[in-house]
Amino acid sequence: MSDDDYIYDEASGEWVPASQVAAAPVGDDDVVVRDAVGNVLADGDQVTLVKDLTVKGAGQTLKRGTLIKSIRLTGDAQEIDCKFEGIKGLVLRAEFVRKRA
Repeated sequence: MSDDDYIYDEASGEWVPASQVAAAPVGDDDVVVRDAVGNVLADGDQVTLVKDLTVKGAGQTLKRGTLIKSIRLTGDAQEIDCKFEGIKGLVLRAEFVRKRA
């Protein structure tokens, strides 16, 4: 890589020279999110609920065994972001879901 190449660093929000990024050590600061039984969750996983959950503001209850597709990790070890029909901005606690195999 030449000195003219720059890469956007999302952590700092700045453009940094590519040579500086290549020389930087890779940090292991990633948050590990685990489900109710200890399985590691990742973006895009499918999960099922392990108990009935009342959704505040939606006037709806999600029943045990409900399948939630394509989750996204939020950076918090206990919260996952997901979509479900009729509910916008649904955030679930990892302790109430189990990874679907």
